[in-house]
Amino acid sequence: MTDVTELAGPVEEENGQLVLRVPLVLGGHDFVHVTEGIAAIDGPYLKITLPPWLVKQLDLRDGSRVSIDNRDRKFNMQLVSR
Repeated sequence: MTDVTELAGPVEEENGQLVLRVPLVLGGHDFVHVTEGIAAIDGPYLKITLPPWLVKQLDLRDGSRVSIDNRDRKFNMQLVSR
């Protein structure tokens, strides 16, 4: 059985794109491999830039609250509230 990390937090707008900032010390390091290509280390955070198709699919906006996990070695996200 593999370990699964689950976190929740707000979506933020930065330079016209929506991003998630996941503190590395609170589990962000567990998402580095599953977000390869859409994320980068930004100081103490893993900054995940949300692809436009996902933003549209979940109807995300600045301030939306989402939950993420790395179940099945994938980046999974669900909308919690707008």
